[in-house]
Amino acid sequence: MSAHSHNESFTSRCLVVGSGIAGLQFALLAAEQGTVRVVTKKESRESNTNYAQGGIAAAVSPLDDFHHHVQDTLMAGDGLCNEEVVSRMVEAGPRLIDRLLSYGIQFSRAENDEDNEFELGREGGHSRRRVLHCKDLTGREIEERLLAACVGHPNIKVDENHMGLELIFGHQAGLEGVDAERVVGCVVLDRQTHRRKVFLADAVVLATGGCGKVYSYTSNPDIATGDGLAMAFRAGAELRNLEFVQFHPTCLYHPRAKSFLISEAVRGEGAVLINGREEQFMSRYHPMQDLAPRDVVARSIDRELKTSGDQCVFLDLRHLSRKKVEDRFPNLVKQCAQFGIDMAGQPVPVVPAAHYMCGGVSVDLEARTSLEGLYAIGETACTGVHGANRLASNSLLEAVFFADQAAHALENMQPVVSGNDLSVDSSVLDAIPNNSGPEVMVLEHDWDSVRRIMWDYVGIVRDRERLDIALARLRQIRKTVEDLFRENLNNPDIVELRNISLLAELIVLCARDRQESRGLHFTLDYPGKLDQPGDTIILRNHAIAGEMASCKEEARCE
Repeated sequence: MSAHSHNESFTSRCLVVGSGIAGLQFALLAAEQGTVRVVTKKESRESNTNYAQGGIAAAVSPLDDFHHHVQDTLMAGDGLCNEEVVSRMVEAGPRLIDRLLSYGIQFSRAENDEDNEFELGREGGHSRRRVLHCKDLTGREIEERLLAACVGHPNIKVDENHMGLELIFGHQAGLEGVDAERVVGCVVLDRQTHRRKVFLADAVVLATGGCGKVYSYTSNPDIATGDGLAMAFRAGAELRNLEFVQFHPTCLYHPRAKSFLISEAVRGEGAVLINGREEQFMSRYHPMQDLAPRDVVARSIDRELKTSGDQCVFLDLRHLSRKKVEDRFPNLVKQCAQFGIDMAGQPVPVVPAAHYMCGGVSVDLEARTSLEGLYAIGETACTGVHGANRLASNSLLEAVFFADQAAHALENMQPVVSGNDLSVDSSVLDAIPNNSGPEVMVLEHDWDSVRRIMWDYVGIVRDRERLDIALARLRQIRKTVEDLFRENLNNPDIVELRNISLLAELIVLCARDRQESRGLHFTLDYPGKLDQPGDTIILRNHAIAGEMASCKEEARCE
C-alpha cells in the first residue's frame, strides 16, 4: 500500500498537536534533541493559555513552602490526587519559574520593594500568596514569549490552521520494524485548503487543551472542542475522570460578553460575592467564604440563583480603592468598561461557566498514555495533579512540569520514523471532497443542541434521571453527526462537532458511573462521599470504526 501523491507527508522527531503553554514549552525542550513539528488549528496565539488571567502557582515566597502548596492541592483535589505526582510538581515549581523567566516573561513585581520581590496573588483554596502573575494577562504574556522562542528556533516548524483528525499506527504507516500498535503520527487537515496531510514522528504529543465548548456557557475560546481527547479515545487510549468539569464561578453576565472571565484573583484581592439583595452569602456555605474552592463557590452561586430565581449574582469591589483595582486589574477594568460596567464603582454581574477539564487522557509521570508512542500534556491529560477539583493557577504549573517530564522521557527514545520509507495505508488518507456540505442551519442546530443538553442536564448539580435523558439525546445526535462526517470528511466544522458530541457522551457516562458526590461532581442521588474514593473511571474504546462503547459492556472501571 502506498501513499497517494496528492497527500503531503512530513516527518520529524516529535509532533506536537496544540500550541498552548504545554505544547510550546515541550517543543522548545524537545527541539534540543531534534526536529519538532507543531500543528495548531487556528492562529498560534489562540489557546486556553492566552485566556488565563490569574497566573501560575509556585512556592517561591519565604512565607510559603512546598508542604503547604502540596496540602492545598490535595485538599482541593478531594481525595483523588496522586500525592507523589503533586509533590514532584510542587518541588519543581521554583526551577520551572526560573526557566520561564529565562524566556523574558515579566511577572509582576511588588511596588516600593527594594528586593524587587514578586507580587504574589492569592486565589480560592490557597492558604498562602503564591500566584505569580503578569497583571491580569498572565496567559497572554507566557504564550507570546514562548511562541516567539519557538518561531525563532531552527528545529521548530509551526503549522497554523492545521487540525488533527486521527492518529496513525505503525501498521497503517507501513514502517519496517515498527510495532504495529505504536502511534507514529497523525492525519492532519489543512483548514484553508481542506486537504489532508500526514505527519509522522518518533513521538506524538497531544496538547490540544480541554473541551469547554461542550457547554453553552464557558470561559473557553471557540477552539476548545476536545480534539485531542476525542482522537485519543477513538484510537483506543484510556481516558479517566471526565465527570470532573470545573465551572469557574465568575464569568461576566452580559448579552454582549462572550466567554469573558472575571479572574478568581479579584476575590483574592478582597472582592466579595453578593446576591440581588446585596447580601454577602458565601459565609453560609464555607468557612473560607469567598476564597473557598471553586466547586464550592460555583455550587453556592447555583443554589442562590435557583432559590431566588435571579439570572446572576455580583462581584462587589466597591470597598476597595479605585487605584488598587485599576492598578491590579487594568485589562479587566478596560474590558468591563466596554460593556458599560464600572468595575471599581458598581457590582459586576457574574454567573458560573464551564472552565476546565480535570479529567482527560490517562498518563503516567512522564506523560505517557496507554498507547506506545503517544503522550498527552496540559489540559488534555489526566495526570493525577488535580484529582476531583483543580486548585486555582495549578494548571499552568502542571503544563510546564509535564512538558518537562515528557521531554526527559524522549531523551533515550530510539528513532522510529527516520530511515524508513513512507508507505501510508490509503484508507487513512482518502476522503470524499466537500462539494456540497450540510446547511449552516443544520450544523448550528446540532451544536446548540449538544451544548444546551449538557448545560441543562449535566451541569453543576446532577442526578441520574437527568443524566439518562442527556445520554439518550446525545447518542441520537452523535449518530446523526457521524453520518454527516462520513459525507463531509474534510469539513472542519463537522470535525469539531463530531468531537464535541463524542466528548459530551463520554462525560455523561463517567458522571453516571460515579455514585458519590466528590469535588466537582455533585449528584442529588448520592450527596455524600464514599469512605474511599474508589477507582477512577477509565474509558477505553474497544469497538470497531469508532462506534461508542456502551456504559456497562465496553467502558470499564479500573
